[in-house]
Amino acid sequence: MNVALIGASGFIGTDILEELLGRGHKVTAIVRNPEKIKSRENLLVKKADVTDTEKLAEILKGQDAVVSAYNPGTDMSVTGAKSYAAATKKAGIKRLLIVGGAGSLEISPGVQLVDTPQFPAEWKDGARATREVLNFIRTQNDLDWTFFSPAMMIEPGPRTGKFRLGKDTPVFDAKNESRISTADYAVAMVDELEKPQYLKQRFTVGY
Repeated sequence: MNVALIGASGFIGTDILEELLGRGHKVTAIVRNPEKIKSRENLLVKKADVTDTEKLAEILKGQDAVVSAYNPGTDMSVTGAKSYAAATKKAGIKRLLIVGGAGSLEISPGVQLVDTPQFPAEWKDGARATREVLNFIRTQNDLDWTFFSPAMMIEPGPRTGKFRLGKDTPVFDAKNESRISTADYAVAMVDELEKPQYLKQRFTVGY
């Protein structure tokens, strides 16, 4: 597939880029600092500001799908989401996959993680912003969107390919921990790209 990856040099975007290229997809990496990405076969690097909808739409033309790993961690998240959703439509693309956050997962009926006392205070603003992206994307009925929340703890680690999927509640392991490596998150993201199971839905992952 021809896939545009927004935020390809970021914390999670880096692993998604590797997974896409490893599976033979042709990737257009859209970043603010192209020098952060080394040139390789099947990779085209483009510099762009996510909030420049017109320029972004031009770059996206001809792609089969858009994957957004854009995450400024602030209220710019929603501004960026509105722009890349509009650009995706302008480019005539239906499929949009979004790297989401865990804060909007429900820890109990009607109670999201970000609203619990245990949620780290320093992460709350970013988590709330990402929740607003989810609320926004749920209104985009003319896109085949998927919002992918990671486990409660996501960090660099091995690519095992062994994990479990969930929908709106965290996936816990035998130790009652919700964890995933960035590499395995990327595997699950590209799996969803190749064989969609969660069109117009949110899903999550964990060991």
